Amino acid sequence: MTTVVRTIRITRKARRKRVVLGPDAPKPELPGRVPRVARLLALAIKYDRLLRKGVVADLSELARLCQVTQPRMTQIMNLLHLAPDIQEEILDLEPVPKGRDPVTERDLRPIAAMTSWARQRAAWERRWRSTRRDASGHRTRPVTPHQETR
Repeated sequence: MTTVVRTIRITRKARRKRVVLGPDAPKPELPGRVPRVARLLALAIKYDRLLRKGVVADLSELARLCQVTQPRMTQIMNLLHLAPDIQEEILDLEPVPKGRDPVTERDLRPIAAMTSWARQRAAWERRWRSTRRDASGHRTRPVTPHQETR
């Protein structure tokens, strides 16, 4: 018979018990989370690749596979209508340490609906640059969050 000797420590955090093996401290938490709109845009790019390769037949089949409604899938895929530089900025958004995301998919719907990339860029600049920074230096939600006109 083999006997293993190992020190363990049981910690309590937010009503949960956690076993920590060894004398090491728990891993530090990440500085924040990726903004939801950046994750949605990355998914839209992935889904577009699947559609182009023929892995899925159409948007309806893709919506069924992802267990979302077809209109929601359309909203996600419409993020691909944004100008490439706007998409790049969205994918490069800084992690959100806590609280609300500075920009949401809903904020981008009217911009994505614009057919001119120049107009999209102007609307993006107005929306994104109009965000304020709070006391800790993090961006807050836009001053005018919805209903961007052409």
